Amino acid sequence: MLLTCLVTSVLAQPARPSLPVRPNVVVFLADDAGWGDCSHSGNRTVSTPAIDSIAQGGVSLDRFFVCPVCAPTRAEFLTGRYHSRGGVRGVSLGEERLDLTERTVADAFRAAGYATGAFGKWHNGSQWPYHPRARGFDRYFGHTAGHWGEYFDAPLEDDGRMVRTSGYIVDVCVERAEVFIREQQDRPFFCFIPFTTPHSPWAVPAADWERFRERELLQRGANPDREKPDETRCVLAMMEHQDRCVGRILQTLQQCGVRDNTIVLYFSDNGPNTARWNGGMRGQKGTVDEGGLRSVCYLSWPAGLPQGLVVPQIAGAIDLLPTLTALAGVSRVGDLPLDGKDLSPLFSGASVEWPDRTIFSVWGGRVSARNQRFRLDDVGRLYDMQVDPGQTMPVNAAQAGIAAQLQREVQEWRKEVLPENPNLLRKLAGAVDPRPFTVGYAEFPITMLPARDGQPHGGVKRSSNAPNCSYFVNWKTKNDSIVWNVDVHTAGRYEVVIDYTCPLADSGSVVQLACGESRLRGKVATGWDPPLYTNQDTLPRPHGESQMKEFRPLPLGQVELQSGLQQLELRAVEIPGDSVMDLRRITLTLIQP
Repeated sequence: MLLTCLVTSVLAQPARPSLPVRPNVVVFLADDAGWGDCSHSGNRTVSTPAIDSIAQGGVSLDRFFVCPVCAPTRAEFLTGRYHSRGGVRGVSLGEERLDLTERTVADAFRAAGYATGAFGKWHNGSQWPYHPRARGFDRYFGHTAGHWGEYFDAPLEDDGRMVRTSGYIVDVCVERAEVFIREQQDRPFFCFIPFTTPHSPWAVPAADWERFRERELLQRGANPDREKPDETRCVLAMMEHQDRCVGRILQTLQQCGVRDNTIVLYFSDNGPNTARWNGGMRGQKGTVDEGGLRSVCYLSWPAGLPQGLVVPQIAGAIDLLPTLTALAGVSRVGDLPLDGKDLSPLFSGASVEWPDRTIFSVWGGRVSARNQRFRLDDVGRLYDMQVDPGQTMPVNAAQAGIAAQLQREVQEWRKEVLPENPNLLRKLAGAVDPRPFTVGYAEFPITMLPARDGQPHGGVKRSSNAPNCSYFVNWKTKNDSIVWNVDVHTAGRYEVVIDYTCPLADSGSVVQLACGESRLRGKVATGWDPPLYTNQDTLPRPHGESQMKEFRPLPLGQVELQSGLQQLELRAVEIPGDSVMDLRRITLTLIQP
């Protein structure tokens, strides 16, 4: 396991004012966990006592809705605004980035004197100032991609630098979060723990899998013929492991004497990533139906919230920023209008006036709308969700007025919130986000340009269809190239390092980096050809996800870059063998402005 100590950051920490005792905040965000993946939801195949304890000892938002996929939900949690307002419209190729005009929940808590840290999957931008360290977090450890291809001994980012870790990825990130909490226990802290599980690849520690390998699935999905039982078992094994990690954090809070004055929040970023039991709801991840959008949402705060309260009013990820800041007495940072509402008046247990509202969901241009009782789906069918969670019986004829009203609301919301260009609403393979990738900020001098953010040309291909956690392969000719559209913020001298593999027999290629008028050449003097990792996966990973391997850093040298918009291109000028290299990322470090 990682040593339980903080590594010196590449950035100095700003001084904080001393403040009266305020509640700490710990936010757990599961990745691809469905509403039905916790035992508190009625799943009899899995046991999640630590997660369940948050609901039992606090407040459960019974009808809580997130987005159909990862990055949009994260943006809505961070900002309290619909993700499309902040420029987030996809999960890769730069579409996951949150516009720089947006201010986050971490900005608010940091401005109020809290220590802030994030430990796990970020997925709202990799380069400064999209990086979590620029979005209100003093400390970051994890990965910024949409998914990660290594769950054991993974390379992860530690405040801008890649480090090779030891252990299961969830344990490693939770251990760093524990250290952060212990270091900050004498001051208020905001700790964000976005898990990587149960997102694929299907990789879980052997002991967890052994408990599930032959376990009977006591409940099946709405479409049993589509369910793959072993994948369900692996997901639930991941959930039980994740639950133990939640328990570790709760125990750490208790040991530090701060549990009573800590708000703990647990939710997921979208519906289940496979066909499995989800309370009979229609839809899963990637759909705008109930099952693709409904998530558990549990909050506990022993010193400030009642125990076992169930809130029936609909709510969403957009409500979390105004709710958390209100509970903690923290002022919001930024002046863009919020879409979310402060839910704290509902937590008293008393009867309060709460007007009906409509929550909108979008993915790939498909929009659905949910009020307290009804859902209008993306093709205009209206369902009474109180009696028909599976969305099997449209009630448009019986509820024509409500159907018409929700259709009008959807059209108004589209005009107000969504981009005018319909192409920006679709998840298109090979789509290019028009925003350049940012390079060269003195306050965070390290810029990583991973393969997922680049574009291959000629014969170069990605290692899989999914850009996230991919690398470039099939680089064989002088006509092949790899390009990143960049905006260099600071002119100056940069150190360039490439993470590569290369068959021993093909060593010796000379590659050229071109950026504007600048040129830098370097030689692949040494081959490095490790095998693919084949022993990490519990089950075969889904089609389209890359099988990973160990990449080695290759220093190319130093180059002077001018500021401004330009293309950064890699091309081979000499190829003595059959191929140039496989490439995972370029790292540019500003060493002299």
